[in-house]
Amino acid sequence: MDLRNIAIIAHVDHGKTTLVDKLLSQSGAFRENQAVAERAMDSNDIERERGITILAKATSVEWKGTRINIVDTPGHADFGGEVERILSMVDGVCLLVDAAEGPMPQTKFVTQKALALGLKPIVVLNKVDKPAAEPDRALDEVFDLFANLGANDEQLDFPHVYASGIGGWADRDLDGPRKDLSALFDLILEHVEPPKQEFQADQPFRMLATTLGADPFIGRILTGRVESGTLKVGDPLKALSRKGDKIEQFRCTKILAFRGLSQQPIDEAVAGDIVSIAGMSKATVADTLCALEVDTALDAQPIDPPTISVTFGINDSPLAGRDGTKVQSRVIRERLLKEAETNVAIRVEDTPGGEAFVVSGRGELQMGVLIENMRREGFELSISRPKVIFREEDGQRMEPIEEVIIDVDDEYSGAVIEKLTGVRKGELTEMRPAEGGKTRIVALVPSRGLIGYQGEFMTDTRGNGVLNRIFNSWAPYKGAIEGRRQGVLISMENGVSVAYALWNLEERGKLFIGAQEQVYEGMIIGEHSRDNDLEVNPLKGKKLTNVRASGTDEAVRLTPPVRMSLEEAIAYINDDELVEVTPKIVRLRKRYLDPHERKRQARAES
Repeated sequence: MDLRNIAIIAHVDHGKTTLVDKLLSQSGAFRENQAVAERAMDSNDIERERGITILAKATSVEWKGTRINIVDTPGHADFGGEVERILSMVDGVCLLVDAAEGPMPQTKFVTQKALALGLKPIVVLNKVDKPAAEPDRALDEVFDLFANLGANDEQLDFPHVYASGIGGWADRDLDGPRKDLSALFDLILEHVEPPKQEFQADQPFRMLATTLGADPFIGRILTGRVESGTLKVGDPLKALSRKGDKIEQFRCTKILAFRGLSQQPIDEAVAGDIVSIAGMSKATVADTLCALEVDTALDAQPIDPPTISVTFGINDSPLAGRDGTKVQSRVIRERLLKEAETNVAIRVEDTPGGEAFVVSGRGELQMGVLIENMRREGFELSISRPKVIFREEDGQRMEPIEEVIIDVDDEYSGAVIEKLTGVRKGELTEMRPAEGGKTRIVALVPSRGLIGYQGEFMTDTRGNGVLNRIFNSWAPYKGAIEGRRQGVLISMENGVSVAYALWNLEERGKLFIGAQEQVYEGMIIGEHSRDNDLEVNPLKGKKLTNVRASGTDEAVRLTPPVRMSLEEAIAYINDDELVEVTPKIVRLRKRYLDPHERKRQARAES
């Protein structure tokens, strides 16, 4: 059977996963009456809740006798380690661009990777039925983007279709019949080359592992594209590292291929197909799986280095062990090492005491998703504030700089520019009108300055702004950046909070807790209205006397407390504070709970 391997790449929320749903249903991948969830490819709980793709997933459809393997990739740059490897196992890409928004930062990120690998994109102008859509402008912007990224003449001469993923149609002309996606299917068959001649079966079996998974029944599974030869179940194989060193020898126990939404066992894998293999115990991503006579490893994509690090420690608060079942440092370490194995963009290092681990990755979102997954699995953790990773070049300290693209209502643009260029040491590079009466602001800002900015940005723009960011370059250190200006309210007692005490504390600042909540000494219960930390007593009840009041005592009415999400909490804390994460609750606390110890440490540091 004829084969085509393609990846679908796009910016977050431009409609990749929705389009794949429609490609599956129109190709007959599932029955008319089969119950299929919306955005069927986003199978993980967090992906469904947040409406984003985190893990790349493959599927396959048949069209006119040709099997098309489709890989749905993440749009967020935080999960870019996934995208780079996926692109090395496909022969073409469909670049999806929102006809109203045009190319966005993550579009740029994945397109750059695809063009560098020599892939020739098909451009799909999606959502052309939106009222604000300007497909011609979006098409011009895509051409300019390709030219800026150094595309060759063949890549610049890209075919395009106009589409609506949610409507389930694609046409080569804007005024086409708008019936179905056959125009896109036909374009893929015409434009994407079948796997090249060197994939032929007369050579020994070789495959580069690009993603790693696990199955409770068959164990470790590696997925990749078969570069040459064929493989049958039971064949002996060996795994080679990037440098060509032998890692292990094993027997292939199962071969799985993508058929529609499921993976089905097959007897033989052929050159060019994307398959998953089981049977190994040590081999991992970027290793070469090959026949015993092969001695040279296949080239693997280098992975972009991490830009931020977070310390994961055991939860040592007085309330530790009440919610979670996994609280020991040994269990936390095993889980983090397992994550680093499947996710090549993450690095884990031990700290001298062995009670905490430094986890380095691509961004706050990636860290937030890892912590969220762990708390759902029953872990209790204490998390530090994210730190940016610096590097030395020619004796100079370099820091990561990100390109920030913001679409915001005109009236809020002044506040946004002031925050980015003044407080956060950014550099404005472009400002122009955008669709829908908004202003588009493009700036280069140090990664340090963007930690914790998302929440502030949403407040400054009354929730109407859209912020996108992407790693841009390394630049010389820009100097100190001011952190949080406000101090915090710290509990000085252990016990259960009292409404009357909180009511008296409301004039001191915003509260993070309500009445009848467990608190402990050193726990942060609110934000002080001034710039210093203040120790307060949230347990102090009203003194009762035998003198009757002239009026009845009014019931205490509390302002609802500020509840932070996990990512907001991690971005909010200072270096001397931690976030306590359990399966049921997120609390803020001081690193040292005892006030005397806090003072001693502050003196030692100053």
